[in-house]
Amino acid sequence: MQNITNKLPSTVTPAIKRLTIASLIGQGVLIVSGGVVRVTGSGLGCPTWPKCTPESLTNTPAMGIHGIIEFANRTLTFALAAVGLVLLVMLWNMRKERKDLFWLAFALLASIPAQAVIGGITVLTGLNPYVVSLHFLVSAGLVVVSMLLVNRAYDRTGATAPTNVRRARPLLRQLSVVAAVTSYLAVVLGTLVTGSGPHSGDSTSPRMQLDGYLSTRIHVLPVYVLVVTAVLLVVLLWRSPRGDMLRNAAILLVVSVIFQGSIGYWQYFTGIPAILVGVHMLGASLMLAVATNIVDVALSRGRDRLPAV
Repeated sequence: MQNITNKLPSTVTPAIKRLTIASLIGQGVLIVSGGVVRVTGSGLGCPTWPKCTPESLTNTPAMGIHGIIEFANRTLTFALAAVGLVLLVMLWNMRKERKDLFWLAFALLASIPAQAVIGGITVLTGLNPYVVSLHFLVSAGLVVVSMLLVNRAYDRTGATAPTNVRRARPLLRQLSVVAAVTSYLAVVLGTLVTGSGPHSGDSTSPRMQLDGYLSTRIHVLPVYVLVVTAVLLVVLLWRSPRGDMLRNAAILLVVSVIFQGSIGYWQYFTGIPAILVGVHMLGASLMLAVATNIVDVALSRGRDRLPAV
């Protein structure tokens, strides 16, 4: 055992950094692939769990495209678990010096099997919309954890963040928290719109007994607050140095909000076409990442180079 641990890295290597990036991208892809499963009606493409059929672990030719789509989504979960395991092993020698990295990686790995179990319950309950929502929200949480891992692996925040720059002013920290909270809330409330909408994952699946128009109105309330907050952040940070991380994070937040909001209204006024649902899921992944990034940077010690606001 000692010989094995001696071969593991004792500092954050490029390979570890690449693994954190792979995890972040993979979690976003998993959310998008879950959307593809839903809009193509492939949610019961593998009608059992943990096997795809009672007799086969994988999909069979007789199951057609729906079986392929659903099994691919399941396979991606196991691929991400493998990435998480490798990352945790590579961080083993740093578990004391870099507790921030190690325990985030541990949380990431521990959550993936839980997500797989919830996915199984989703199938066994015939795509109950409340269980489907929980399944999605676990994926959303994994995007958040992966973003935190990336920031710490690249020394942007956390234990090894630079300390020779001033901390963000209280107003900027407060606005960043509001941006993150409203982003997360919009994602959570978006599950109500999804659960009462037309794309159930299978024609036999139940839907939430909610008014679609009302659900949409509730969903966009935190989005309005987010838009105002994001614009304020950019205005307050505009004169900061070009390379300032918080300024860049605010600009990225505004761009992401515009993109996601445009897709949301587009799909709403065009009858929620499947392709736009998939793009909106991509936007949700992006919003989770950029919102986490800005609050992480703003709250990190000694992160800000800004003049007083």
